[in-house]
Amino acid sequence: MLCAVNRQHPKPGGDVELQYSVLQILDDTLGLAGRAHFFDADTPLLGALPELDSMAVAGILAALEDTFGIAIDDESIDARAFATVGSLTEWVMAQRS
Repeated sequence: MLCAVNRQHPKPGGDVELQYSVLQILDDTLGLAGRAHFFDADTPLLGALPELDSMAVAGILAALEDTFGIAIDDESIDARAFATVGSLTEWVMAQRS
């Protein structure tokens, strides 16, 4: 379950439900056994989570496409999107626009 603090205090400009979905995808894809639900928008991802390797990124992108009904163009993928939970959530938001 998502930590209540995260749900009540999203990062300004963020979307709480979108961030929750992103956290669920991270948890499922990386096999974090619930750890992702305690992450907040400032939690670092790339370089901070040993589970997040290139194969995991591919799995996360596929899950994002399936969950949000988006088609991700290879040109739009940037490592900066995977810097933090917040940057990944904002990137997904931009892909949905």
